[in-house]
Amino acid sequence: MARVKQTPRHARENQERKKRRNKPGTVALREIRKFQKTFKLLIPYAPFVRCVREITSQVSSLVTRWTPEALLSLQEAAEDCLVRMFEAGWLCALHAKRVTLMKKDIELTRRLTGIGRPW
Repeated sequence: MARVKQTPRHARENQERKKRRNKPGTVALREIRKFQKTFKLLIPYAPFVRCVREITSQVSSLVTRWTPEALLSLQEAAEDCLVRMFEAGWLCALHAKRVTLMKKDIELTRRLTGIGRPW
């Protein structure tokens, strides 16, 4: 029977298991896939409603009340618009041979689509 070499006890105690680390971007891709599978809204409801009420009070003093259905449909439309803008910005970044979305990509997207242009 062959003998197995024993390691000293203090050496075994010092050998802690190293925590496994993911490569950069792996967790981000996992989160993207998770959010693509869900259909819930990503912007929290209460801050969005506060923002809508603030903008409404600045624009018009006549509109003071919103129905919950109107706020929900406005939030869905806003999130859809943001998602489309980020997708187009991502395409601009890829066209520039970059993997990082930058401010200039979003600005180019807004310029090409006409979003936020003063009429």
